[in-house]
Amino acid sequence: MEELAQLRPYIPLLIPILLIQLALVIAALVDLLRREKTKGPKWLWVLIILFFNMIGPIVYFVVGRDE
Repeated sequence: MEELAQLRPYIPLLIPILLIQLALVIAALVDLLRREKTKGPKWLWVLIILFFNMIGPIVYFVVGRDE
């Protein structure tokens, strides 16, 4: 419980960061599923988006989308 009490001052900073991260992941996954062609296999992009927090969705939007 002491660890949680130590995190209490940082919660107002952490909540917006977590919400932004969640929004990026959801937006990237929705875009990936709707798009017919991507640069690389879709299963690989799903792994990148899910396991590389914050960076994965951004990399997908910059590199992975095939216009």
